Amino acid sequence: MSIEIVFILIYFAVVIGIGLAVSRRSSNSREGYLLGGRSLGAPVTALRMQSTSMSGYMFLGAGGLGYSQGYYGMWFALGDLGGGVLNLSIIGRRMRKLSYLLGSITSIGYLERRYPSIWTKLVAGPIALGCLFLYVLAQLLAGGQGFSSVTGLGLNVSLVIAVSIILIYTFLGGYLAVAYTGFLQAIIMVIGMLWILIATVQHVGGLTAGHESVKEVNANLLTMWGAEGQYFGEWGVILGALLIFSIGYIGYPHVNVGHMSMKRPSIARTAGLYSTGFNLLFIPGAYLIGLFALLIVPNLDNPELAIFEVAQVVLPPFAVGLVMAAIMAAIMSTADSILLQAGTIASQDLGGTLIKNLSEKAAVNISRIVIFVIAIIGLILAMWQPPGVFDLVVFATATMGSAFVPAYVCAVWWKKANTPGAITSMIAGAVGAVGAQIFDTSGMWGMDPMMVGIIASVLGIVIGSLATQKSHPVPPAVLAAVEETMRVAPIPKHLVIGEDATLSAQRPGTSE
Repeated sequence: MSIEIVFILIYFAVVIGIGLAVSRRSSNSREGYLLGGRSLGAPVTALRMQSTSMSGYMFLGAGGLGYSQGYYGMWFALGDLGGGVLNLSIIGRRMRKLSYLLGSITSIGYLERRYPSIWTKLVAGPIALGCLFLYVLAQLLAGGQGFSSVTGLGLNVSLVIAVSIILIYTFLGGYLAVAYTGFLQAIIMVIGMLWILIATVQHVGGLTAGHESVKEVNANLLTMWGAEGQYFGEWGVILGALLIFSIGYIGYPHVNVGHMSMKRPSIARTAGLYSTGFNLLFIPGAYLIGLFALLIVPNLDNPELAIFEVAQVVLPPFAVGLVMAAIMAAIMSTADSILLQAGTIASQDLGGTLIKNLSEKAAVNISRIVIFVIAIIGLILAMWQPPGVFDLVVFATATMGSAFVPAYVCAVWWKKANTPGAITSMIAGAVGAVGAQIFDTSGMWGMDPMMVGIIASVLGIVIGSLATQKSHPVPPAVLAAVEETMRVAPIPKHLVIGEDATLSAQRPGTSE
């Protein structure tokens, strides 16, 4: 057995151990399984959010973009650097507070309670499920390709192993397992990325020498306009690249549930600092490694394997095992969060609407069944090798961001945002983003699909809300909760409305 496989097996044993350790604490109630009992501090909140957001995209998609387009990828990186702190700053504290006031334990259920209507769930749920499925498909494909590349096992065998590990610890511990493994995975990801970046720079003779060598291959790669200079002056495309990961995260249900799980609202401030530190250490490296991979492993058939191939050239075998563990950490941290969130949406939000008086145990079991089904379907499709990881992640992010960002932001910042406006916004954003990607607005009009979707979504919530203020006013209880959310102060107990029974034990933890 190679040393690479030994390190990966050790890593798998650790994450399964975490699942076992927290299983008794989290699997007996919906709130415990889905939110970890609202008990997480700043480091776990921030690093779980970032490891979940970064995913296999950074090790495959970002490396492949750096390999094929050079410094153009830094537009995505610049947006990504501020994504975490923007999310926590704009909606983190307020969402934690409002979700408590409204008694929400799921990200889609939160939207339904802020914009009261069964149609909020019925519109938001399918959009989220569809996009999350594409996102998890990208992670499964990334995990299979990476595991296969390093271990020499076949792609299908690698996929089965990765999916099995993810399912085991997600089933065991629910959100706490996802959160704590996400925290561990974030640390491993940073160590792995920095290690391979340092080794790569040394291998090419330093940054200056590396850039000079890349210049000889294609000087355009050292600009931010693409390998052929094709993005020069295409500000609609560039702005979309900046926005997709800077504000796109705000539309991720599997990321936003982290706000709701914080021990108290003020955790968001400190978490923002941890998030920024992680991003600065982790994000730029993937694009730089991809760029220098042109010198180390030229003529790759699949550019998305650039970081894997470079690692095997510049690192000793034991270090390749550690880096591979880091890459699997990135992939698994996103896959487990997405699967848990998809199961939550299907069982709690959509299933709970159809099945009345659903017991605690039944809800948790339904969530696990849905997680298993989605994972197996994703596994089957991943074996067919769908489009690249970059394409899948960008498509899903643009669609989710366009559909949900205005609804989540306006939920805590705009008191006039109402149900018709939110529903219009979600439909307009999703249709706009998907349509723009199908018809390639980047090529036709120089307008990135994310831009098209966000514009449609913002217009939808503003026009829809203002046009229906008289016919669909925000309910007084919800309005009072939103107004209270805007205050930095302890939560008055009399404003806790529509509370789930499972949240009653959390009432002492209402301070800022």
